[in-house]
Amino acid sequence: MSPVSPELISPRSPRVLAARRLAKRNFRGKDRLFLAEGPQAVREAAAYASTLVELFTTVEAAERYADIIGEARAAGARVHLAAEQVIADISTTVTPQGVVGVCRFIDTPFEEILAARPKLVAVLAHVRDPGNAGTVLRCADAAGAEAVVLTDASVDLYNPKAVRASVGSLFHLPVAVGVPVEQAVAGLQGAGVRILAADGAGDRDLDDELDKGSMGGPTAWVFGNEAWGLPEETRALADAVVRVPIHGKAESLNLATAAAVCLYASARAQRASTGCRTVTES
Repeated sequence: MSPVSPELISPRSPRVLAARRLAKRNFRGKDRLFLAEGPQAVREAAAYASTLVELFTTVEAAERYADIIGEARAAGARVHLAAEQVIADISTTVTPQGVVGVCRFIDTPFEEILAARPKLVAVLAHVRDPGNAGTVLRCADAAGAEAVVLTDASVDLYNPKAVRASVGSLFHLPVAVGVPVEQAVAGLQGAGVRILAADGAGDRDLDDELDKGSMGGPTAWVFGNEAWGLPEETRALADAVVRVPIHGKAESLNLATAAAVCLYASARAQRASTGCRTVTES
């Protein structure tokens, strides 16, 4: 057993209470702070300039993740050794991993995203499930997208489930929040970005669009609600409404899977249009 004892042993400690309340959206908004749980999220937060404010860790986790604890201290975060019950009280997961960080909000003004002239953007227009939102953000990061936009009709970016589902990608690319969908579309179009609405009932087929070579330019994909997709007024804003073809017998694809297919299709088309070699070349 480690001779080191936790300094925070009471769930009623003011520091613990202040962190625990960040599980609720209204307190996150008031304090402009959110929770990052688990070693991967905390590591990414520590690497993101001036983001990690505090870190709560069990003695065992501090020993296991000594490198992360060192990175947190180097980033200027206050590190608290806490009893397992304290970590469990702060955490929003059933099986906490022993480290929970308190982070400053890191969303990017939409105007800054437009000024950067992005080539690939994911717009979450009516996404309400935090797990889906975080997973789409992760897919966008993996596909090389340069920004994500969450409209005012979508879930809170800093919902603990969304943060966990992003698996650190939240800290990798600019994310704008609370943008009305009309403003998002108009702004991106004004920046020279083609707007594609992803919808199972779309009149254009993703394979056909790829075959025509029409997807090599700057593109924003608009993704809708998990259950009912995109409303007609949102589809009408897009330059095209595109469906992912179902070649087998599956009824449909879930949101995150469809988003991954669409984003990777655009990423590959954009690389091809700039003369990047294909995987078949030696």
